[in-house]
Amino acid sequence: MAQVLEFKLPDLGEGLTEAEIVRWLVDVGDVVTIDQPVVEVETAKAMVEVPCPYGGVVTARFGEEGAELPVGAPLLTVAVESAEGAAAPGTSASGPSADRNTGSGEGLRPAGDGTGPAGESSGNVLVGYGTAAPAARRRRVRPSAFTAPLSSAPAPAPAPSSSPTPGTGAGEPMTAASTAAGASASASASTSAPAPASVARSSSVAPVAPVAPVAVGHSSAADSGQMEGADENHGPVAVISPLVRRLARQHGLDLRHIAGSGRDGLILRADVESAIRGADDKRSDDPEVQSVSESEPVAGAGERIPLRGVRGAVADKLSRSRREIPDATCWVDADATELMAARAAMNGAGTGTGGAAPKISVLALLARICTAALSRYPELNSTVDADAREIVRLPAVHLGFAAQTERGLVVPVVRDAHSRNAESISEEIGRLTEAARAGKLTPAQLTGGTFTLNNYGVFGVDGSTPIINHPEAAMLGVGRIVAKPWVHQGELAVRQVVQLSLTFDHRVCDGGTAGGFLRYVADCVEQPALLLRAL
Repeated sequence: MAQVLEFKLPDLGEGLTEAEIVRWLVDVGDVVTIDQPVVEVETAKAMVEVPCPYGGVVTARFGEEGAELPVGAPLLTVAVESAEGAAAPGTSASGPSADRNTGSGEGLRPAGDGTGPAGESSGNVLVGYGTAAPAARRRRVRPSAFTAPLSSAPAPAPAPSSSPTPGTGAGEPMTAASTAAGASASASASTSAPAPASVARSSSVAPVAPVAPVAVGHSSAADSGQMEGADENHGPVAVISPLVRRLARQHGLDLRHIAGSGRDGLILRADVESAIRGADDKRSDDPEVQSVSESEPVAGAGERIPLRGVRGAVADKLSRSRREIPDATCWVDADATELMAARAAMNGAGTGTGGAAPKISVLALLARICTAALSRYPELNSTVDADAREIVRLPAVHLGFAAQTERGLVVPVVRDAHSRNAESISEEIGRLTEAARAGKLTPAQLTGGTFTLNNYGVFGVDGSTPIINHPEAAMLGVGRIVAKPWVHQGELAVRQVVQLSLTFDHRVCDGGTAGGFLRYVADCVEQPALLLRAL
């Protein structure tokens, strides 16, 4: 007996509220298995392949490639042949005795992520699917006080069965009528929204005309999960993302007058951008505006590129850093000739029967120097709790390093860098860099850093004043290593010189501490033997 189950965009963690569809991995009519990746999405953190918790035939897909969906919006529907193949989220596919989704903590996670020992979760569980949380604590999508425009294109319907099956219209909530979860969702429906009409058993579903959002004079606890809040004297608006709200405010748009194209009338960034373009078109048709444009350029008339995905996340983080952190920068030139010679000797050494030693990068040596310096100056491996007015010194060094990719600037994190040697750090940097260039870094690999190393010398520049990676307290910048005239042992010589710059949060330390840290780093660059004391 077939039934159709809806798979919604899960909570990918790290406070993300939306994701963009990059590439569909399955088509309508394809047979999928449990935990098979079905779509590749891009969040503000990383590219993630999203696996489906159901096994069966794909009956509908919601959203084209390039579309942006909020968390909780439907991704696809799957027709399953039996209850065993269609376990509800958070339950086992074969009953309480099954191993897959019981108390072991193993659940739905991005493809390719490894897990720890048996019985331990990888930590990348997609919230709402594949975990064994009690039903009372399970995430549930509640009815909103807004009605949503539904797609005019009907999706393929599941095979007829003896029990009613939900419809497949785009954006229409779908649950299995025979499951307890579906009954619970029906019982908790808000009285302020009309109940959906029952769906007849047929081979197609008639399209539903779009309905404009209906303003509501009050918001309930059920509404708060889908509405950001109320503008002053404006009432509630169906917006999840604060970026969407800010974009509308910057362009003087009233969100109450914008019809959302998302689920339950949710206003997406694309809706606001469309309203902005419409406003620009109206201004272009205005003779007064045209006369102004003939005499002087109109502000904002150029190409508009949305700040979204990685670019938007970088913009938000750097802006917050500038607003909240009173930073200062100091720098010094260092003779890196001995460091380069030491690296050449390390890479030229063999390992006996094991063959040549793995190559160690300059960045890895600098990272090892940083961990040694942070052990001497722990003030810079900290963060500031502004609400509590406390400086929090962190026990472990999770070293981030800036990496430029086709998707923009990302900062992968080398975990527990303080306990690694140069070879281990070099291998981890190489692994993370390769994953970054392939767009396969997970949110967990891009967060949690305590100190950042930024090698902008790869761009052929000597110096910079980097912006601190909030909420960290410092960042070390490294320029290019280039041959320059240098006084060495009392004589003028050509040496390999590098400029080092340290930007630090002046709340965690003063210039003496920052200068001491930077001077120790420069000394280790000039005399790598000093690192032997830190081993």
